[in-house]
Amino acid sequence: MISSELIQQHHRDRRAVVYIRQSTPHQVLTNIESQRLQRAMREHVQRLGWPDERIHTVEGDTGNTATTTAGRDAYKDLLSEIALGHVGIVVSYESQRLSRNCSDWYPLLDVCALKNCLIGDRDGVYEPWTPNGRLLLGMKGILSEIEMHTIRGRLVAGVQNKARRGELALALPAGLLRREDGAVVKDPDLQVQQSIELVFTTFLELKAASKVVRAFNGHDLRIPRRHRNEETIWRAPTLASVVGILRNPAYAGAFVYGKTRTVRNLDGDRSPRPQQKPREVNEWSVIVKDRYPAYISWETFERIGATLRDNHAEYDRNKTRGIPRDGSALLHGLMYCGECGHKMVVQYKDSTRYLCNYLRAQRQLPVCQYLPADSIDRVVVEAFFQALSPAELDLYEQAMQRRRDQSSEVNAAQQRELQRLHYEAHLARRQFDRVDPDNRLVAGELERRWENALRALRDTEEKFEYARRERDKVIPMSIARELRTAFSSLGKSLPTLWQQKTLQRTQKKALLRCLIDKVVARRKCRDCVEVRLVWRGGAVSEFDVPITVGSIRELSSFETMEKQILALEAKGISDETIARQLTDRGFRSPLGDTVLPSTVKTIRLQHGRVHRFRGPRPRRVAKHLTLPQVAQRVGVKPHWLYNLINRGIVEIERDTTTGLYLFPDRPETLDDLRRLKAGAIKKVSY
Repeated sequence: MISSELIQQHHRDRRAVVYIRQSTPHQVLTNIESQRLQRAMREHVQRLGWPDERIHTVEGDTGNTATTTAGRDAYKDLLSEIALGHVGIVVSYESQRLSRNCSDWYPLLDVCALKNCLIGDRDGVYEPWTPNGRLLLGMKGILSEIEMHTIRGRLVAGVQNKARRGELALALPAGLLRREDGAVVKDPDLQVQQSIELVFTTFLELKAASKVVRAFNGHDLRIPRRHRNEETIWRAPTLASVVGILRNPAYAGAFVYGKTRTVRNLDGDRSPRPQQKPREVNEWSVIVKDRYPAYISWETFERIGATLRDNHAEYDRNKTRGIPRDGSALLHGLMYCGECGHKMVVQYKDSTRYLCNYLRAQRQLPVCQYLPADSIDRVVVEAFFQALSPAELDLYEQAMQRRRDQSSEVNAAQQRELQRLHYEAHLARRQFDRVDPDNRLVAGELERRWENALRALRDTEEKFEYARRERDKVIPMSIARELRTAFSSLGKSLPTLWQQKTLQRTQKKALLRCLIDKVVARRKCRDCVEVRLVWRGGAVSEFDVPITVGSIRELSSFETMEKQILALEAKGISDETIARQLTDRGFRSPLGDTVLPSTVKTIRLQHGRVHRFRGPRPRRVAKHLTLPQVAQRVGVKPHWLYNLINRGIVEIERDTTTGLYLFPDRPETLDDLRRLKAGAIKKVSY
């Protein structure tokens, strides 16, 4: 080595450290020559004057990258030893062995300069505390960091260029094989092909990945998986493995590159390494269709992806609806809160209710709304039946025509806006082209204006394109005469089938989702919910749904109903007639749609109103004994006699005039009942 004159005796009195590192485990297995060159640095340190017992080799970071200190415990221990003054020189074959990140390289130089520790490589020995030494070491650190970016950029550019042509040999899933000439074919094993096809067929039928897993497990079936040694193995299906098959575009015959993106963790988690996050299909970098032999078409793959996204029920604002389930709530996944706009969940406790607890879960605020499900479901189902009628189909066509007209107007306005932005961009370009290039003050400002105009044009084009795709998601439905007749007959027969056990709850929910996009509910008052029904296509229907309450006084119409009851009672009308008239006028009871005679009687008696046309029952009737009189003379409770009458042991009919049980006022009556009490006889009749 050169520059050995920088080494002093106090350096040799301390340890010399030879730092050895390779970036990846693959390099450890294959780059044997690099290991030999790095280990040979121990002999160079011996020639610099260090005895063998003072030379320490550090290999604890082998297989770890130098772009960060995460996971490099040996490097951190080395810094600690330098800071304690135990190390006289740190030697590596190249400076990038120590660090490829300037933020980690300069702290090493500072610690070495503070403790008078030398740094050496195959080119020489450097003093980090001198200006020349720090300059050379700083340049080596910068070049080491830039070299990593250059190498990575060159490799990534080559990979991406090959991926754009669809020629990049990516790992293939089970069911696809790559021949020696590079061509991709289906696995010749028919069991593998049929198992993969069965996964797709079962999902298209059941519409849920979890149901596919249950179906396969129920029949003790296995699915093929690709082992790391590229062999096909058979495993029991899991949700992750089934979803992996359903989401893999290779089965649709497409070569795809750039399905994930690198996300760096910035929230202070213990794992600082970058993480791979999946991208949406429209964000994939490269999509080359018809590259592989397909198990399904690309349209089927997109439909499966949309179903999987829809099945993932997220109880958040503007999230997916989830798969129809077996619960009794028919609007599960469709119900939204009219107060805060978030999705409502279902609560099956005592009764079925829709609950908005998003603010409670996120901000510890009170629950937004509790709404009974049965009343809302019944009104929505009735509206669904009416929507199948020809009149509603006419309204749908009118709504779609209005939507098309509105879309045409919006497109025309957007084209005018884009035309204006194009003109501004061309104007800015012409102004920039006319300026003298040497006049940098004016040229720089005009260049900035040109860039702003181009940026505004690009942002507007992207915004309009996104809006157009959202509008195109609503596909207009052309209703033929035969289809209109079929809808008419279906609207007549479906309510009957709905009440029978022919349709399961999941099927009912699937039918509702064919026409209904969402249902927004808001409690208008204590006993009424305002429901806004949003149909597919954008049409809106609004309803006021009466709901049950705990007591009659919680009804919003209680005061009016109470006044009318008292007014009708004053005319001598019976409770049954009053209840019938109030029901016809739109009043109801707390738990039903009609006013009950018992409700009228309760309100009447609370105000001390006793029916004048009904006199009090007589306490004594000539030549007869009432039931309380008989019970007193026989020495029993009246309930004992009522029980015997209900059981048919004492046969007697009520008197039609008084409505009382009248026993003959004879001694034999009391004697028969006393013998019945004593068990001497089994039955008496009057």
